[in-house]
Amino acid sequence: MKPLAIKPVDTLEERKAFLKFPWKVYQNDPYWVPPIFSERVHFTDPQKNPFFEHAEAQLYLALRGEEIVGTIAAFSNHLHNEYQDENVGFFGFFEVLEDFEAAEALFRTAEKWTREHGHIALRGPAQWSTNDECGLLVDGFNDSPRILMTYNPPYYMEYIERLGYSYARDLWAYELAVADFMKIAGERLDRLTTKILARKNITIRKLDMKHFDEEVDKVKLLYNEAWSKNWGFIPMTDPEFDQLADELHDIIDPDLVYIAEKDGNTVGFSLSLPDLNEPLRLAYPRPDTPEWWVMAKLVWHWKIRRQVTWVRVFALGVIPEYRKLGIDALFYYKTAQAALKKGMKMGEMSWILDNNDKMNRPIIALGGKVYKTYRYYEKGL
Repeated sequence: MKPLAIKPVDTLEERKAFLKFPWKVYQNDPYWVPPIFSERVHFTDPQKNPFFEHAEAQLYLALRGEEIVGTIAAFSNHLHNEYQDENVGFFGFFEVLEDFEAAEALFRTAEKWTREHGHIALRGPAQWSTNDECGLLVDGFNDSPRILMTYNPPYYMEYIERLGYSYARDLWAYELAVADFMKIAGERLDRLTTKILARKNITIRKLDMKHFDEEVDKVKLLYNEAWSKNWGFIPMTDPEFDQLADELHDIIDPDLVYIAEKDGNTVGFSLSLPDLNEPLRLAYPRPDTPEWWVMAKLVWHWKIRRQVTWVRVFALGVIPEYRKLGIDALFYYKTAQAALKKGMKMGEMSWILDNNDKMNRPIIALGGKVYKTYRYYEKGL
């Protein structure tokens, strides 16, 4: 084995090499879903991603000779530390071949960077925060991830724990057969919750794509209020929220997005996404493949062949004073009803914090079962 070296990423070409590396790690993995390369380049660009307005990061490569054998990012999320009253650094973009020496060197380098930036612990993985893809898959490896969820080989968990990292929080993903849900709970939920909401003068409607910007503004305020007490949550800034809305605009199905209102004010919303990872895996983007061709294949598998059989409940929230009225249950019912008409057979509700009983209990009562677990790890420095 050639000697190991850790190199900071300093140039655009090095960053592109950093982002191309996963194609090597997962080249024989039937479950990995490759990202669209240009999106990853944009996502890690401090000049283009508004995340960096309140954060700083350093990417690293592990090299054996000229060969890249691993990657990691160390970063400070100042907004997180301010909002959560913590002093932690974060790691993300950890990828490595089956090479524990390289993994150890990458983490030691990330820990050094974190200490030098004044933090007392290192937590992750995240890219970049709980508002993005986060958590290490620790069970459920024999399946592809749903849209905007993470995936990794099982040995990552072994490596990270050998290096002294331990559980900080688990994020659960539930699965539920849509037809089973409708048969067991659907009509009963509809009758009960509709009556309750009518008495409270609460209405539920679909997203209006013709007034998308106005709808985004309504949801923006509710999002930061509904999730404010959750572990690890940080409010999305206006530029971050607007960027996410722009990214989701072309993949949102308005039949799967619902807004709850009382007297014209937004009190809850539910955003579910068709699992585009299914057609994306079939299109299989690569860094050197023209993206127009990838997108053509994606649309073919998605719109023509209709290779989407899963729907993911991506975000569902109700402001505190309107919880316990059944708004969340009615969101699930309406989503399942629409998904079934579109030929979607399975639903994923993810991710839910393992200590969020107010979300976990109703999902279990509706028939949901945890089928994947994603873990945040942490180590004191």
